[in-house]
Parts: sequence; structure tokens; C-alpha cells
Amino acid sequence: MTPSVRLGLLVVILAAAAGSLLLWSPQRVLSQGLTSDTPPVWAGIVFVFVFAIGTLAFFPKPVLNVAAGVLFGAPEGLLLAVAGTTLGAVLAFVLGRGLGRAALQPFLKGKVLLALDRRLTQQGFRSVFLLRVVPGVPFPAVNFAAAFSGVRLRSFTAATALGVLPGTAAYVVAGASASSPSSPAFLISVGVMVALTALTAVSIWRSRRAIGTPAAESLA
Repeated sequence: MTPSVRLGLLVVILAAAAGSLLLWSPQRVLSQGLTSDTPPVWAGIVFVFVFAIGTLAFFPKPVLNVAAGVLFGAPEGLLLAVAGTTLGAVLAFVLGRGLGRAALQPFLKGKVLLALDRRLTQQGFRSVFLLRVVPGVPFPAVNFAAAFSGVRLRSFTAATALGVLPGTAAYVVAGASASSPSSPAFLISVGVMVALTALTAVSIWRSRRAIGTPAAESLA
């Protein structure tokens, strides 16, 4: 297949994955499919798989993190949520690298895009790790930005698993301690979630302001 055909196939796959959420919900599958009779090992495997597919389909990741805490508790839920997040990111990375990179490489002509590609290629682990930790950076955008650059899969995987730990832990602990809303664990996790949301909002506002300022100056 030509690069343009592969890129079109990537778009179709991602659109189909996102559209499939009209027919199924990862949260509903987990709540109805994992019962007390399900062996713990199989429950963990099913959860990681559903989490990964849900992530690839652009399902809200915080919802799945909370579900991990509700279903498995804090320690095990955190481990499974990070595993599901990482697997979903790797699936997106492999799809993007295999189907989209060759088609998009000719478009990396601007200074900003070239600088971003160079940074991701030369400092793959550090760049991906920082993008995962900083609130407000869309998770899928990092997956495909890394896939379209020269980041190694090993560096991408390790940076993702470590970078998502803080935010994931807050949501998992909130889910695990939701039955005791006055407990310190629940209050702290909610506080962290609120702080992350606020930082995300500030980051988005600053980005829009930075984009709007040059536009206003050009019209003046």
C-alpha cells in the first residue's frame, strides 16, 4: 500500500474504534462482565484488555481509572489501570508508526514541527514522560505525535507507564475509597483530581491566549 492509503486506513480504524462506543461501553462491560465468580487472574486480564481498547477508542480514561479502584481496590487497581493505559498507548503507537508516519513525514517542513520531531527523536523518553505528567496534554495526541516521530517503542512504553502514574493513582484511589467519602484517602485523591483539573484548565487557557496574541498583533 502507498503511504497515503495506509494513512487513510489508519483514519478508518480510529474512526471505527471511536464509533464502536455507540454500540458498547467499556464501563458497562466491566461492571456487568466481571462478577465475584470470575477468577482474579482472568478478571485482571479482561480489565487490561477492555481498558486498552477503550483507550484506543478515545473513551475517557479517568472513568476507567475510577472503575479500576472500585473493582480491584487501590494497589491492584493502580497496577491494572497503568497496564491498560500503557497497552492502549502502545496499540495507538504501533498503528500510527506503521500506517501514518511515512505519509506525514513530507509535511514536517515547518520549524516548529521539525523542532518537535527532532526533540521527540533525540530525547524520546524524557519528552514523552514530561508530556504524560503535565496536565492538559491530550493522551491520544502524545501517542500519535510520538508514533509519527522517531521515538523508540521501548522508550515510549517506559515513559508512558511512569508518566501516567500520578494522575492514574488519584483516580484509582478515589474509586477504591468512594464508599468512605470522609476518609483521608478519598479526600486527598479528590483534592489531587481537582488540582489536576485546574492545572489542565489553566494550561488550555494559556495555550489559547498564546495563539490568540499573535493573531491579534497581526491584525493591528
